[in-house]
Amino acid sequence: MTTSLRKNVLSLLAATIAFLPVHAFAGKDNDTLVAAFQAKLPSLDRYHSPGREGFLLGLLAYDALVYRDPNTFELKPLLATAWRQVDDKTWEFDLRQGVKFHNGDQMTAEDVAYSLMYAADPENKVFNRMTGGWIERVDILDPYKIRVVGRDAAPLALEYIIQLPVVPKKYRESVGIQAFSEKPVGTGPFMVAERSGNDVVFKRNEDYFEGGGKSKPAIGTFIYRAIPDVNTQVAELISGGIDWAYYIPSDQAEKLKRMPMVDVINAETFRIGFLTLDAAGLSDPASPLKDERVRKAIAYSMDREAMAKTLVGGASKPIPSACTPSQFGCFADVTQYPYDVEKAKALMAEAGYANGFDIDIYGYRSRPVAEAIIGYLNAIGVRANLHWLQYSAVIQARRDHKTPIVIDDFGSAGVNDVGAILPFFFAESPDDQSRDPVVTQAVKEAGTIADQDKRKALYETALKQIADKAYWAPLFSMPVNYVMSKGVDVPVPADENVEFWRASWK
Repeated sequence: MTTSLRKNVLSLLAATIAFLPVHAFAGKDNDTLVAAFQAKLPSLDRYHSPGREGFLLGLLAYDALVYRDPNTFELKPLLATAWRQVDDKTWEFDLRQGVKFHNGDQMTAEDVAYSLMYAADPENKVFNRMTGGWIERVDILDPYKIRVVGRDAAPLALEYIIQLPVVPKKYRESVGIQAFSEKPVGTGPFMVAERSGNDVVFKRNEDYFEGGGKSKPAIGTFIYRAIPDVNTQVAELISGGIDWAYYIPSDQAEKLKRMPMVDVINAETFRIGFLTLDAAGLSDPASPLKDERVRKAIAYSMDREAMAKTLVGGASKPIPSACTPSQFGCFADVTQYPYDVEKAKALMAEAGYANGFDIDIYGYRSRPVAEAIIGYLNAIGVRANLHWLQYSAVIQARRDHKTPIVIDDFGSAGVNDVGAILPFFFAESPDDQSRDPVVTQAVKEAGTIADQDKRKALYETALKQIADKAYWAPLFSMPVNYVMSKGVDVPVPADENVEFWRASWK
């Protein structure tokens, strides 16, 4: 290590070491891979654990019927060995025999039917309700064969199926939902061993089955560690307290590239950043955001190019529409809102807010991005009061109609179809803040027909309306900076769905 580089490392450590929590170190010696995440898992029940972290929990401790390769996006067998589409609404699945839950119970069709119908029942309020909402019923044809019947045609049925984990009916019903959320049981490559403070400890499932898209982990222990502060994550990476982290800001990532103890990889994802605006006035019937001119002013006030280049970095680019550009049905030829402060101020004055107004804004992901957005808003008289919370708290606040503006992002669970993002934020979903009948009808209809040309036309209608009315302020694509210890190999996926069971020591 050069003298100057050593000084950089020491100075960074000195600035942050006082804030480091006391933990056992990660590493090969104790066969323990420690990964840092900003969000704490509010529940270990996959059906009630939100966001990308909840999705990763599902991959670690649970299995679905079908597996999707995170790089090729090929669908492969997992708990189902084969499947067939009977008609536009009906699928049959042959189930793998000999699979055991972590508590030793055998998995059968009864567990699968219970799991899918739990997700389908709106009364259960699973986090992502569209993944099971299309299911009308599940028929058990024999102990290892089921038939899933949809309410209508479901063009994304298999994309939803891969997000529906199978849980043990008998155990879950006997202990109750709350107890299950603390001590869950699945069939996944890792099992939950304990939860302590900000750590969730996963141990290798020694009885994990062979022949599916996943495999028995190469590393014996995986620890999910919640570290909300990015500076602390960086210090822990340098000191060896953790092995892996992601969503490291571009300025920090550039510094870490010069450090000899870590590797930094920037990878594109399906994730996009945007502002959701309470156009329907759900949080306040007198909200200025109900005025289309105010929402357009906010859209014009954002310097997307600057934020993408300087704050997100990597391959980040501004996006024109409410979808990931590569997704099927993502129509980009919509009303545009280039950076124009004077036009934004004129619209504010026209709407009667020449002196601006105060408003609450919620965020959870990147503090530098949030501060930049608040600066842009302040330049046109929108004085934003920032509420910085965990992701789950922000989403719950929106669903409770308390959030005028959210600095949000969405990764579509790696689904390369607009049908993954629009039904989540529109069509009278729990997160719909526009309640626009044109958008609702188009999105709902597109989700119930198989004709791809018709689906594309309906999504075009919806995306044009969203842009015309400025229900969102689309910002930028969000490539991810992955940082990991030189001593470990954690494969980087194309869709953020990191497969920690494939990690190995070098």
